[in-house]
Amino acid sequence: MALAAGLRRTLTARFAAWIRHRQGEDSLPVTITRRRLYILPTRAGLGFALLLFAMLLAALNYANSLALFLTFLLAGLALAAMQLCHGNLLGARIVAARIEPAFAGSEAKLELIVEASGGTRHEWRLALPEGGQLRVGEPVQVPAGAGTAARLELPGTRRGVFTIERVRLSTQWPFGLFEAWTWLHLPLERIVYPAARGTLPPRGGAGRHGGAHAGDVNGDDEWHGLRAYRDGDSPRHVAWKTYARGAPLLVSEYAASGSEPHEFDFARLAPLDTETRLRQLCRWIVDAEQRGEPWALRLPQEFIPAGAGALHRHRCLTALARVPA
Repeated sequence: MALAAGLRRTLTARFAAWIRHRQGEDSLPVTITRRRLYILPTRAGLGFALLLFAMLLAALNYANSLALFLTFLLAGLALAAMQLCHGNLLGARIVAARIEPAFAGSEAKLELIVEASGGTRHEWRLALPEGGQLRVGEPVQVPAGAGTAARLELPGTRRGVFTIERVRLSTQWPFGLFEAWTWLHLPLERIVYPAARGTLPPRGGAGRHGGAHAGDVNGDDEWHGLRAYRDGDSPRHVAWKTYARGAPLLVSEYAASGSEPHEFDFARLAPLDTETRLRQLCRWIVDAEQRGEPWALRLPQEFIPAGAGALHRHRCLTALARVPA
């Protein structure tokens, strides 16, 4: 069993390398031409072929012309299905591709924007090779002349920045007897942020910016909004009236007006291990961005100056994801 699995992995790797060498690297937009398409019978198609072969033997043995007619009619339908399956992908265009960043433990989305020409395309499936298997998405319909998103959920089990070597787009329409597919070698990266976990307050006089502790709010603090309750939040800041109306447990946040930027420093979290430090830094960054406060990030090999907003958050969280384990 192990020998067979190893042989299969070797053959798969060699076939993937041959396809990449044959097609080269792709750049958007990509048009699916005949040279890029591959087609083989599915298990149902192989079973159907065996049935036709048995029908042919029986018809010849009994010299039954009606059975021969039915056998060749079904064979003709199978050939027509093969042509339709091949044409279901042929000529379509992939105009955009992206992967949403995600936190470790949550799911990201791989998304391709595809356009059909010459008619509606049916039951396309997006797939990604993982550990010798294919992770397959839900089928989508692609209307003629319109762009449609083909999506695939990707679990983010561990943080990091991972290169997506290739993406598979396939179809088994109309009868599931054949499967046509193409491989796309696009410049895609999958970014998995660390999980935002930690209960430590930021250092360096940032206690007032925590926004959820009873003793941290004074007359200069401005109400910023509501967020989900976390362990350690003061009961004095819980929105009890909102909770009584059936809403989730929410906590009021306060931001200090005219406050100095935070500096979140990896080194100051010693002696915690690397992953715990990154999760705590991620927690601080997410909280600061939600409160609209500026912050800077200091890592062992990188310093990101103070800033604020979603783009600054993405830059900092990506830097955390790239820290070596």
